[in-house]
Amino acid sequence: MLEESIISEYILPNGIKILHKHRSGVVAHLALMVNTGMRDEDANENGLAHFIEHMLFKGTKKRKAYHVLSCLENVGGELNAYTTKEETCIHASFLKEYYNKAIELISDVAFNSTYPENEIEKEKEVILDEINSYLDSPAEEIYDDFEINLYKGHEMGRNILGTKELVDDYTRKDLCRFLKNNYSTDKMVIATIGDISFENFKNKIIKFFGDYQLFSTEYHRQTFSSPSTFNITQERNSHLSHCIIGGLAYHIESEKKMPMILLNNILGGPGMNSRLNLNIREKYGFAYTIESQYNAYSDTGNFSIYMGVDPHSMDKAVDLVFKELNKLKSNKLGTIQLSNAKNQLIGQLALSSESGLGELLSMARAAFSKDEIEPLSETILKIKNLKSEDIIDVANEIFDTNKISTLIYKGL
Repeated sequence: MLEESIISEYILPNGIKILHKHRSGVVAHLALMVNTGMRDEDANENGLAHFIEHMLFKGTKKRKAYHVLSCLENVGGELNAYTTKEETCIHASFLKEYYNKAIELISDVAFNSTYPENEIEKEKEVILDEINSYLDSPAEEIYDDFEINLYKGHEMGRNILGTKELVDDYTRKDLCRFLKNNYSTDKMVIATIGDISFENFKNKIIKFFGDYQLFSTEYHRQTFSSPSTFNITQERNSHLSHCIIGGLAYHIESEKKMPMILLNNILGGPGMNSRLNLNIREKYGFAYTIESQYNAYSDTGNFSIYMGVDPHSMDKAVDLVFKELNKLKSNKLGTIQLSNAKNQLIGQLALSSESGLGELLSMARAAFSKDEIEPLSETILKIKNLKSEDIIDVANEIFDTNKISTLIYKGL
């Protein structure tokens, strides 16, 4: 079993949850995550959460944009942010002696950003360029297009970036209204992994975050309950065809999440020995890129198999994908196959935890759905306890051909 330190927790009187994990080393990581994202927008607010994330670094009550960006970079650190369907995150990596600087900066950015009108107008151009860049990349666009059809008519089926028309019309008033209605202290987690004691870290958080008053906002998230399948082919002026095959899967708290993670890793995970890579790319050379993903959200989830394929080979490649799915539904993994698959996943998790930042973000995200954060050792134990029956049961449930959809961008 891998050695690891305890994850300590504390909740400030204003509702902000603190997570701490000690790790020796000169580099520390810090994140403030808010349980608010794209799916908390109304249809006419699409893109606002992402817009706000961009505007966080455009100046605070005491810092101009240059000083926000330079504060940590001047001492070799990094400051960044991102938005997903369900969360917004500000995170930093820095040398451990700059904990005070990093905590104070994130506190200032999160609670004192001013969202100046002139910066909003400039940032619109940046986001519109981001949308155009994304639309110029079918390998990226097809993922969102697939989820738009998978969650048709539901908040989960909207694009994180928003639309050109909506983004172009947003004002400071729109941003401030969305902030007031959706970002609150009881939806916040601030977490760290680094060489600092829990008491020391807690005292620093109290110093820089403790004076903010408790305030709450309501969730308006709607559970997705109207699944339907689709088979869509669009003609594209491209030398390559792009395809996604997939459907709904388990939410983040499902007991079947772990066997689904292992099943996805076997099918088309990052390893070059995944079944899709070996039997479609390596054996036949049909796919330029082929991989599978499993995304688990708070109340839904999905899996997807993506291929970039020569247009003349698309039909053959699709047939081969379904053959691999049928094998996983029909043939139990042997003892050695299952052991190898478990060891591969455990090794991947251990390696990814070494980066620190990736583990930190997973730790913070888990705090939204769990009272206690699951340590890596417990996750590894769950993987070791999986049986071949667990894998084949999940394969038959998720890879049911009556529940699978296909989206193809057909090249010329």
